[in-house]
Amino acid sequence: MPLPKAELHLHVEGTLEPELAFELAARNGVTLPYADTEELRKAYLFDDLQSFLDLYYELMAVLRTEEDFADLADAYLARAAAQGVRHAEIFFDPQAHLARGVGMGTVVEGLSRALSRSEDTHGVSTQLIMCFLRDESAESAMATLEAARPHLDRIVGIGLDSAEVGHPPAKFREVYEAAAALGLRRVAHAGEEGPPAYITEALDVLGVERVDHGLRCMEDPELVERLVRDRVPLTLCPLSNVRLRAVDVLEDHPLPAMLDAGLLCTVNSDDPAYFGGYVGDTFHAVREALGLDRERMRELARNSFVASFLDHDEERRARYLAEVEAYEFE
Repeated sequence: MPLPKAELHLHVEGTLEPELAFELAARNGVTLPYADTEELRKAYLFDDLQSFLDLYYELMAVLRTEEDFADLADAYLARAAAQGVRHAEIFFDPQAHLARGVGMGTVVEGLSRALSRSEDTHGVSTQLIMCFLRDESAESAMATLEAARPHLDRIVGIGLDSAEVGHPPAKFREVYEAAAALGLRRVAHAGEEGPPAYITEALDVLGVERVDHGLRCMEDPELVERLVRDRVPLTLCPLSNVRLRAVDVLEDHPLPAMLDAGLLCTVNSDDPAYFGGYVGDTFHAVREALGLDRERMRELARNSFVASFLDHDEERRARYLAEVEAYEFE
């Protein structure tokens, strides 16, 4: 039985495996520029964030209907459950779909169809976080928030993702203020490609409660001190960091130093279909590459539930944490 854990940094579009991509392409009459799944899988090799994003957006063309989004989420949840995930907070990118003529309702209703039955089907509780594309305009983000208003009973929070460099958090101040007024939780990608200052800006300007990635905080000792003091969670994605060249090899990942510094770090899979593993695979990989002992692994699992947005259900959080403490490693 795998170590119980929550996944807090997961882009549902990034769980699109080649087999499902071809299945949905056939269903929707979409022609992919690849001969077969093997050729497509070879394309899942990247030099940097932008080369990944190019393929990521290209393959979204196969997602057209509520059924497509439900099938996508259901496939992820089945894999996640098999790897010990008990709770998942799932990102989605509506702007990438709206730009293709796929409506907000289609996306949210489709994803919600899978999420609403996840506990019964997979034993995984879920929450949905809507992300804005930071390389799109602030006006587009605000329009997306407006489009989501009829569906906010299904959405717990907002995030900020896509190409980081040149798109500082402050660009989205107004939409984050509007989201806060609506009672939405706030997270943002910061400090992956962008500098430590982007993390500070996400905290001070956007009011984020959790930082996605946050890897480069280690370059700023004062920022580290602040993150430790305020117990700001960081949703790290080690396999993603290696595949996108933020870290050369997994053995060089700063995760152990970050834990030693007292940072509230979690380990997640980001875009697992593209980056070589789901969250259970990621836990195994960091344990092997970084020599993490059992108690460090238990700490990472514990952190994942502590950092989750389960504030509305502390009884559930306590139950998950008890599962972590009771877990017996092989």
